[in-house]
Amino acid sequence: MEFKDIKSIVDLMKKNSLSEFEMEKEGFKIKLRRAASEGKPEEVQVQHYLPPVTGAAPAPAAAEVPAAAPAPEKPTDPEIKSPMIGTFYRKPSPESESYVEIGDRVTADTVVCIVEAMKVMNEIKAEMSGVITEILTEDSRPVEFGQPLFRVRPA
Repeated sequence: MEFKDIKSIVDLMKKNSLSEFEMEKEGFKIKLRRAASEGKPEEVQVQHYLPPVTGAAPAPAAAEVPAAAPAPEKPTDPEIKSPMIGTFYRKPSPESESYVEIGDRVTADTVVCIVEAMKVMNEIKAEMSGVITEILTEDSRPVEFGQPLFRVRPA
């Protein structure tokens, strides 16, 4: 697989809001994972695997694919994750205020957002007490099951 092929896959991932891509073909495996958050540049991690050489023929050079930057340190604050696939909304209607902002205190019963799935608006509760430290998803964007939506510093 050439660099231009990988770039095409990354472009498709961006266009379709995919966060992960994995492909295996003829003894070659590639896994791409996107990480993006508000205010920070998008990062694409590339992992590729080649089977061990068992004959006299040399393996293709792995240096053809640029190495991914080292992963940044992960914040230790717990995350509120999406319980379903759907569309993320920070407010109940376009004219309304957002449910929560960075710095807001939440309790286990505080509604932090809505995830729309199949035309049903599902209110998502914090399910923990603390202070919102980070909003990890943009308003009106698709989200996946288990995708982090907010970070909360426990209080």
